[in-house]
Amino acid sequence: MRILPMFLLVILLGGTQSCKVKEYASDSRPITHESWDSLLRAHVNDDGWVDYQGFIADSLRFNNYLELLSRHHPNNRHWSRAEQMAYWINVYNAFTVKLIVDYYPTNSIKDIKSGIPFINTVWDIKFIKIEGATYDLNNIEHGILRPRYKDPRIHMVVNCASVSCPKLYNRAFTADKLEAQLDQAAHDFLTDTNRNIITSESAQLSKIFQWYSMDFKSLPDFINQHSPVKINKNTKITYLEYDWNLNEQKRD
Repeated sequence: MRILPMFLLVILLGGTQSCKVKEYASDSRPITHESWDSLLRAHVNDDGWVDYQGFIADSLRFNNYLELLSRHHPNNRHWSRAEQMAYWINVYNAFTVKLIVDYYPTNSIKDIKSGIPFINTVWDIKFIKIEGATYDLNNIEHGILRPRYKDPRIHMVVNCASVSCPKLYNRAFTADKLEAQLDQAAHDFLTDTNRNIITSESAQLSKIFQWYSMDFKSLPDFINQHSPVKINKNTKITYLEYDWNLNEQKRD
């Protein structure tokens, strides 16, 4: 029997017990993500390619933002649903960049290892400390974002630092713009022919749609809602190979 890496088991099974997180008691207030927005505009281009050397050079500002995240754990008392969701998306993306920066240079996020081979992966490294809670990236995605918000557009905004991932947006996600940002991300991902090739006769889709099929109640409905090219029940659907190479911006 072929043993799958843990991150693929999580994807195929829709989350495991290890990804579940306990509610953390906090009295923090919502924060601004202006510094993250500024960092993204400085070091990520419009196509989502990341200048990791730029983040390294800008480490003081970057670490200050990570520290801000770490001092403010969302709670239902003071934070709205949109404020919490935007926070966790930014946490996932910012700490993914942090991992790459810490292990730079690397050809792929999958080259960053921890623990038992084929069982523990980069997504299982518990390095995200927020007040008194400690998380790994799997906890954030599969223990918080997916089960709490049940919004398939989440898959278009969390970035895994890889070529085939939905692009890392060069703006921070914020509560007041969240719905528009999620819709734009879904549209951009589906119309990006490097990641999805859609015609009325065939749809060559990102493997994200295969891995997380349980999150899309009706894949044709989701595509037709967010893509200008419509498909129907007779449209042939296949899945593209996933490129795990680093989504690094080329420097002159």
